[in-house]
Amino acid sequence: HHRMFLEPQETKRSMKALVVKQAKKTCSCTPDKVKDYVFSFFPVLQWLPKYKPREHLLGDIMSGVIVGVLLVPQSIAYSLLAGQEPIYGLYTSFFAGIIYFIFGTSRHISVGIFGVICLMVGQVVDREIQRAGYDLEPAVLSVLTDAAAYVNTTILPVNRTSQKLLCDKSCYAITVGATMTFIAGVYQVAMGFFQVGFISVYLSDSLLSGFVTGASFTILTSQAKYLLGLDIPRSSGVCSLITTWINIFRNIHKTNICDLITSFLCFLILIPAKELNEHFKSRLKAPIPVELFVVVAATLASHFGKLRETYGSSVAGHIPTGFLPPRPPDWNLIPNVALDAIPIAIIGFAITVSLSEMFAKKHGYSVKANQEMYAIGFCNIIPSFFHCFTTSAALAKTLVKESTGCRTQMSGMVTSLVILLVLLVIAPLFYSLQKCVLAVITIVNLRGALRKFKDLPKMWHLSRVDTVIWLVTMAASALISTEIGLLVGVCFSMLCVIFRTQRPEAPLLGWVAESETYESLSAYKNLQTKPGVMVFRFEAPLYYINKECFKSILYKQTGVNPVWVKAAKKKAEKRMLREKKLDSGGISMEFASEPLGFHTIVIDCCAIQFLDTAGIRTLKEVCKDYREINVQVLLAQCNPSVRSSLIRGEFFKEGEDRLLFHSVHQAVDFA
Repeated sequence: HHRMFLEPQETKRSMKALVVKQAKKTCSCTPDKVKDYVFSFFPVLQWLPKYKPREHLLGDIMSGVIVGVLLVPQSIAYSLLAGQEPIYGLYTSFFAGIIYFIFGTSRHISVGIFGVICLMVGQVVDREIQRAGYDLEPAVLSVLTDAAAYVNTTILPVNRTSQKLLCDKSCYAITVGATMTFIAGVYQVAMGFFQVGFISVYLSDSLLSGFVTGASFTILTSQAKYLLGLDIPRSSGVCSLITTWINIFRNIHKTNICDLITSFLCFLILIPAKELNEHFKSRLKAPIPVELFVVVAATLASHFGKLRETYGSSVAGHIPTGFLPPRPPDWNLIPNVALDAIPIAIIGFAITVSLSEMFAKKHGYSVKANQEMYAIGFCNIIPSFFHCFTTSAALAKTLVKESTGCRTQMSGMVTSLVILLVLLVIAPLFYSLQKCVLAVITIVNLRGALRKFKDLPKMWHLSRVDTVIWLVTMAASALISTEIGLLVGVCFSMLCVIFRTQRPEAPLLGWVAESETYESLSAYKNLQTKPGVMVFRFEAPLYYINKECFKSILYKQTGVNPVWVKAAKKKAEKRMLREKKLDSGGISMEFASEPLGFHTIVIDCCAIQFLDTAGIRTLKEVCKDYREINVQVLLAQCNPSVRSSLIRGEFFKEGEDRLLFHSVHQAVDFA
């Protein structure tokens, strides 16, 4: 038998040297390093000088205008979802496009309003409005407002409630939204600075998909009252979906027939038009902006039909032109919303990074995940001073942008210019637009998330675990709350990983004839076994959670539990001594001669990624127990990490490291 000897590399790890090296690298400042840092922090300085107008401009203008046209009605509609006035949705879309143009590295993603983020913002805004007393009875509210005004005119110290009431409900709502947006942006920039983008790996595709679908049910529920023209308070907290539907059915006799008919007509137009857009997207150079047509037609019908005055329909109301002066976030609100901003920040950057990487891979260029976190962070921090709420990338608009010829980030700037035109000139014309029309637009855009139910059979066929994660996350997000649903999804998916390593596959292996390959006896036919040798593979890390599972499966597969064999041997010896039939030497020889069917166990460690102290101790116990019944245990195909753990854990006695083999075939030959 010829053994293979590999000499390990010498690795000298000095923590002091490592810290000094990193400090020198970080603190050194050269002109080239400063230039590289500035260019990487502002990617626009890299790609804009290389911009080719002849090749790129037409596609960028076309896609930018189309996305802008689609974004105008969606910005107004999603403002309701976030608990804000329509103008603030337009502000948000405008600033997000400009800032991502400067900081973003993806050429194709559309950053702006995203339904799930708006929902999460709206839930916090509603809670803070209730805390501030804006949802009191009108008579009480007017008394408080008058009192606050009196105190203000007489220049006396005012309490916190009266200070809040000097700002009306919509003003306070955007203050809460902007403050939370600022905090979420700070979190995202901090994640980029500390390079903790790895957090997004815990948000798997199935988890994110289930979360978005579950949140879509909550979005649909929150918009249902506008479809029926009901004036009911927005439910928040745990089980808000169920509470909202209970309130809707309690007040369904108050349904506004005009809003109901308008909603029905808008559904009849929007759903078939959207389906036709998708069906003929390969033939259409650009999707038909049916939402804009519906908004214009509905506004004209509401204005000339005097639906608000005649039938009491709820309308968008006055939308001012121009921009409000910048205002910092309310620092006093930060303790109230700091915790709520964490899931919003994580969802925002996870969706943005995953979409940017997906489209970059599709079109053959690279994006920097940390820079994307900076970009989306600044898309939240800077606009929070200009009456905006939280943004992220949105899949639907990104797909439209890509399909209409987008080439670079310039497309986002064109979209912002379209929204600027609306802000400066067109916005007041939407005064008579019914809120039920905006709710229909929001609900129709949920079709993609709700269609995921059609993919469940295929998902179940591919991976049952992923399907269960999707269902659990979706149900928790819809029935409990969006934040708790996300936490439940993350915890459940991590538990699934733990359970899969807790009860892994652990087959006996057989030899493929005329080769040095060993495969599972339970998976393949016509495999051969060597007499007296059993080959066992454990397909998971060996650590404290599954150490007992390792032992029980090994004993079951080999058919011999050495602990039981030793116990039976001692019991037999005692019984024979009592009966005094044979001398002690005879007992020992007689019992030892009972055949076990094998003399060696080879443990294939190729699938054991790591060992902890409990795993090392378990291997020691197994080897010791089998040695006592005259069975040797050999380890094969250990990776360097496992080898190092075994050596540090003093697994081998003097000279015993020869029982560690680089291949299963080598170990079997030795046996």
